[in-house]
Amino acid sequence: MPSGKVRYYDEAKGFGFITAEDGQDVFLHASALPAGAVVKPGARVEFGVADGRKGPQALSVRVLEAPVSLAQRNRMKAEDMAIVVEDLVKLLDGIGGDLRRNNYPKGAQAKKIAAILRKVADDLDA
Repeated sequence: MPSGKVRYYDEAKGFGFITAEDGQDVFLHASALPAGAVVKPGARVEFGVADGRKGPQALSVRVLEAPVSLAQRNRMKAEDMAIVVEDLVKLLDGIGGDLRRNNYPKGAQAKKIAAILRKVADDLDA
């Protein structure tokens, strides 16, 4: 079975292209993927090939290895992240008390809190 890497895949449109190890571009349709499989550019796949109307088309695609994003490589260890989340909960609890007294955080403090929330969310989502 040939193998290669997903060069492009649009989940909304349900198609993309695989660059085979021999350099050939192969059309990838969502129907060739296993149920529940999610592919992203850079994923290593194994596939069968058939001649489609416009060239080679992938059949029976099997995902061998999902790409590891830069964010995943650079994120904190889970044990360290647990400490950050616990501290964040304490911070948000204090802000919640202020909000119940009808007081939003002021300018610079609000920006810092928003930046912390975005960073934690990005690390969790990586």
